[in-house]
Amino acid sequence: MNRLKERYTKEIVPSLMEKFEYSSIMQAPKIDKIVINMGVGDAVSNTKNLDKAVEELTLIAGQKPVITLAKKSIAAFRLREGMPIGTKVTLRGERMYDFLDKLVTVSLPRVRDFRGISKKSFDGRGNYTLGIKEQLIFPEVDYDRVDKVRGMDIVIVTTANTDEESRELLTQLGMPFQK
Repeated sequence: MNRLKERYTKEIVPSLMEKFEYSSIMQAPKIDKIVINMGVGDAVSNTKNLDKAVEELTLIAGQKPVITLAKKSIAAFRLREGMPIGTKVTLRGERMYDFLDKLVTVSLPRVRDFRGISKKSFDGRGNYTLGIKEQLIFPEVDYDRVDKVRGMDIVIVTTANTDEESRELLTQLGMPFQK
């Protein structure tokens, strides 16, 4: 079992139950899934860029991503409905905990001028969204093989009802929030 999941069941759940006064351990919030999305705007003109993004996201997430398509046409961007414009992957279970552990302990500290992640990126329903400007912070991505620096969005979906519960869960899991 992953060390983060083990810590969640043995330490974090009892701590959350005490703090929020839950009557059952099933009320304690948990992480449902993590969605990593990488928009590739230049895939409209060159589809090779999308293949590189898929390859990089596969290395980062440990599973093959799905290609996302444009929902509607936008003439200003020379975009037609159904054109491939990005890639995303949904992590659950063991891979989700592995990725979160790697993100918190290895990748986020590698961000230049890192002072912690924003506390304001909660959506009001207990989910947290994190934007990353470059994929080079992940140790799996080889610097020499990167053709273009791409950013990504990481959405951490929790079963928490409020942002306060979700923030407490993520803090105890080791997320480095700003002071």
